[in-house]
Amino acid sequence: MEDYLIGIGKRLKEIRKSDKKTINEIATKAGVSNGLISRIENGRTIPSLPVLLNIINALDIEIPAFFNGMPSQTNFTFLVTRASEYSVIEKEDDAIGFSYKYIFGKQLSSIGFEAVFLEIQPGSKRNKVETDAYEFKYILTGECHYIIGDEEVLLKEGDSIFFDGRIPHVPVNRGKTPSKMIVLYFFLDKEN
Repeated sequence: MEDYLIGIGKRLKEIRKSDKKTINEIATKAGVSNGLISRIENGRTIPSLPVLLNIINALDIEIPAFFNGMPSQTNFTFLVTRASEYSVIEKEDDAIGFSYKYIFGKQLSSIGFEAVFLEIQPGSKRNKVETDAYEFKYILTGECHYIIGDEEVLLKEGDSIFFDGRIPHVPVNRGKTPSKMIVLYFFLDKEN
């Protein structure tokens, strides 16, 4: 079951979009907030079992059908993902100038791992967000101001930062060129 955790959001979004349902429709029917559905779809949180079952019910799909096609553990020595296979992740509707590409995700024992390529355009705008993960960012090109809680730090090419994503945070590109970075999310077991 651990292999399924990291793919729940992706599967939720896939089914919702294929049925042409809005986040609001699913949230209302499941009795949760729009923000929670968005955070689940975007890998920022993993729902509790009762909430997940309500969401699956709101999708008008049987539980086995929801999990059908999700990744399961393999005995391969390595996994290769081609650049053409990266999928674009939709984030908040009010986020301007942010482009996320999903690179890789895996649930291992008590930790879930997800890697994303993030590009932030100059003049980007977004409110602070929170994730249920520890986050590591490595700046590939450009520079970016990271606001975490009440603190701000300037990150330049080659710099990295690691922080608790439960603290409200937002990257801001005040430069003239795009800022590109690799983002690693580490989702810990809620009991840890």
